[in-house]
Amino acid sequence: MSKETYTAQEKFWAGDFGSEYICRNQASENVVFNVHLFARALRFTRNIRTCLEFGANVGHNLKALGILYPEMKFQGIEINKDAASELGRAIGHNNVFNQSILNWRPKEAVELVLVKGVLIHINPDKLMDIYQSLYEASSRYILVCEYYNPSPVELDYRGHSGQLFKRDFAGEMMNAFSNLQLVDYGFIYQGDSRSLKEDLHWFLMEKQ
Repeated sequence: MSKETYTAQEKFWAGDFGSEYICRNQASENVVFNVHLFARALRFTRNIRTCLEFGANVGHNLKALGILYPEMKFQGIEINKDAASELGRAIGHNNVFNQSILNWRPKEAVELVLVKGVLIHINPDKLMDIYQSLYEASSRYILVCEYYNPSPVELDYRGHSGQLFKRDFAGEMMNAFSNLQLVDYGFIYQGDSRSLKEDLHWFLMEKQ
């Protein structure tokens, strides 16, 4: 990791818990599920050739996007060094930023910015910084896939407190950036045989 982490949440994911998470999420069903999800979530996009994922882990999401968009060029930001190493084998080590997304700033915009299952683990006091980076990194589309709640709420996460937060992430982004418009949204139900047994909301936004 190129820069020191500075929130309890980042230290949590950069350390042993983040490395153990890799082992718990190696099932091939991850990619199959994500192909189904992204085919729905991105059906109204046009000409997306470049993608950056915030908190890419080992690349399950980007591998699924690669099936749908074989010519797409990928980049990923990942705080855990073990996950970043595996991600580099999937998309090329030069395309991986092994650092905190709070310290990262875009040098050039890409057509699709993706964040999935990451904002829920960010310190709420730092969310506006992340929203700004997501916005600046995108030249066109932003896809947010997270747990949703109309008002902020904290939940227990595998016996840990202060590590899981639900809220209206996309709504907050659109309130913060007036030219960011909702294109489409949807819900993945945990009872769906094509899901990974979790409820997930996704929101596709576009810069106007």
